[in-house]
Amino acid sequence: MKHAFAWLAPLCLAVFSTTQMKADDMTDQNQAILDAITGMTEAFQVSDIPRVMESYVPGAVVAFTPGEAVSDPTQLTTMFIEMAAINPEFTYSGHEVFISGDTGLHIAPWTMVATLPDGSEMTQSGLSVAVLRKQEDGTWRMVIDNPHGARLIATE
Repeated sequence: MKHAFAWLAPLCLAVFSTTQMKADDMTDQNQAILDAITGMTEAFQVSDIPRVMESYVPGAVVAFTPGEAVSDPTQLTTMFIEMAAINPEFTYSGHEVFISGDTGLHIAPWTMVATLPDGSEMTQSGLSVAVLRKQEDGTWRMVIDNPHGARLIATE
């Protein structure tokens, strides 16, 4: 069950962190990507799950647990509702944004502390990797959201 809550941390990236990019180095598009992450995070923190879901393109995948991507909108909505219930606290050591055309990459290390329904405390950390796509209206929405980006497939 603890892994089921691990994906939540990258959702709150911009709210609880400072970016390592200097304001002078930020392009409007870099800022727009950070704003997309922040907007989703703010919606999540007030349990505005419809707004959270609007942060993703149709068919987007979220890796709630390492190596297990979920794309079904009903399942995503249910998981977001369940995750909002633990009111986690996040710390981040920075953000990095790369853009190529209409594709953006957001990377941020995170640590999360939360209280599970049974009252026990849970602490997790990881590396969030999110791929975003620029929409026709100029906004950015997530296509892939992997809070377990540091987890690599083992090679033999």
